[in-house]
Amino acid sequence: MEKKPHVDGGAPPVELVERLPQALLVDILSRLDLYSLCSAAPVCRTLNASASQALSSIASLDLSGFSPTVQILSRILGSNNAIQHLALDCSRLDDSSFNDFAKKRLVELSLLKCSAFSPSIFAVIGERCPNLRHFSLDMASHVKKKDASLAVNNAIILMLHGCKQLESLCLKFPLQHPGTAYFHSFWLALPKTIKSLILQPVSNRQARIPISGKTQNASPNYVGLHSLSLVLDVITDELVLSLTSNLPNLAELCLEDNPPEQPTLHEDLTNNGFQFLSFCHNLIRLYLTRDKQWTFQRVNDMGLLLLAEGCKKLESVRLGGFSKVTDAGYASLIHSCKNLKRFEVTHALFLSDLAFHDLANSANSLAEVRLVSCNLLTSETAVSLSSCRNLGVLNLSVCRSIADAGLVSISNLQNLTTLDLGGADITDAGLSALASTSSPISSLCLRGCKRITDNGMCQIFHANTIISLYISTLDLGYLPRVTDRAIKVISESCRKITRLCLRSCFYVTDTSITRLGSVDRFANGASVIRMLDLTHCNGISADALRLFDRPYFRGLQWLGIGSTRMVPRGNGRIIELLEERPGLKICKDSCEMGCKNEWQYHS
Repeated sequence: MEKKPHVDGGAPPVELVERLPQALLVDILSRLDLYSLCSAAPVCRTLNASASQALSSIASLDLSGFSPTVQILSRILGSNNAIQHLALDCSRLDDSSFNDFAKKRLVELSLLKCSAFSPSIFAVIGERCPNLRHFSLDMASHVKKKDASLAVNNAIILMLHGCKQLESLCLKFPLQHPGTAYFHSFWLALPKTIKSLILQPVSNRQARIPISGKTQNASPNYVGLHSLSLVLDVITDELVLSLTSNLPNLAELCLEDNPPEQPTLHEDLTNNGFQFLSFCHNLIRLYLTRDKQWTFQRVNDMGLLLLAEGCKKLESVRLGGFSKVTDAGYASLIHSCKNLKRFEVTHALFLSDLAFHDLANSANSLAEVRLVSCNLLTSETAVSLSSCRNLGVLNLSVCRSIADAGLVSISNLQNLTTLDLGGADITDAGLSALASTSSPISSLCLRGCKRITDNGMCQIFHANTIISLYISTLDLGYLPRVTDRAIKVISESCRKITRLCLRSCFYVTDTSITRLGSVDRFANGASVIRMLDLTHCNGISADALRLFDRPYFRGLQWLGIGSTRMVPRGNGRIIELLEERPGLKICKDSCEMGCKNEWQYHS
């Protein structure tokens, strides 16, 4: 019998799929990612039935990359009673979706961008998820009633009574109303199994651990806590003393505050607070940061010297807003903590190159260094850091005196995967040096490096550079000299790009959008672009939204078009595009990529 030729370049007929055992099809489909699984379902009835069965048996699912509606979530999870690990973007969900994701077998649940849930979400979790061990919720407070915070607090207490195996808890509420209190008496309600706790926001008074009245045979449930992270109104010595005295197993402490005004002497963190911290000899991670509007004015080098002397096991340190600390204080941590892997400092007025002198003999373990808005740092710091051979993450953003000489040293690092040079004084010559690196850099930020042109882009991203093979996240925001020529090279050579920021690149036009979303680009093996930021790109036309129609930009999940010509004329087209692509989120509010700033207040 003569064989009929296959259509579509040799694709097998549907009949062959229908002959396969369903158990085999289900096993194959269960190994696919959700996007591929849902794409296979409409092909034929056999694949549709097998895909539905595969969805009903999935034990682990990450839906944080796009925002499903209630209807879509019901189709994905409605019949699934096997789910144990779930991450979910809830920005388009409400209370009617509880039945679809609050499952009895859940062990780990992460609910992100919850903008329409009522306080009853907590009581529902406590009632239906008794096996939950890890719970995280990022919620926008939309309840306007006077007793809203009390209702939330009571619901949280009910949840804690129901989830008696809870090991880690993360509850985040918006910070726009710092006076609102959601966590009354939470210390006494924590289950005995709790090991990690993250709360935002919580007042200084609520965060202080109450006197427990413990006996010889009974200790309070929170004594097993080893990781604590709080976003407060103000960090004080009294708070630090309360935490360090009552949490003997504390290994990780992260405190961040945003006081409404400069704190007074008796309501602030001083060197005494650092002395209390120095008695936590098992501390391995310490983050202390204050909003840049105010600073820790009562902590100087002595405080950090006490910390370095007492907490020699520190592996990760983040300090922000310490306006009186100089090189001596920071250097004491670097040289005393031999296991220090992560060192981060922000808005340090007196941090200079001297703090990083002689790193070759003291900081061999450093793997992540973030020095943000430290204006006294120059390329000499980059030269010193090049001796840290294990360095994988380097952030020197808004250190405006970092120049081309620093890039020459950075290019010698062998294990660098993330590099942020936002606002640095680098030119095309510096990029030429970076183009020769053998580091597998997958994330690069050049935002605001205004002296960079197309020539530098072409040098670093042409097809023969190592960086073009690995780069997946690229931020070229606020580069006025970058045009379609640079984007053409990036589109052709950087096959793994998934996140691209072109914010305020005024000479990028529709031509670049066409190249980035081309069907041929994906057919040749390039990764799909998941997030694309075109905010303030004035060179893009009002009709450019048509370039995002299917089949272009397959897999796109977030698109920023704020302050472009696409917005005033494209509202109707935006609605059509969202209906056509339910997994896509379009931001018109000029947010940073992923809508991380005040997403809950979008129209």
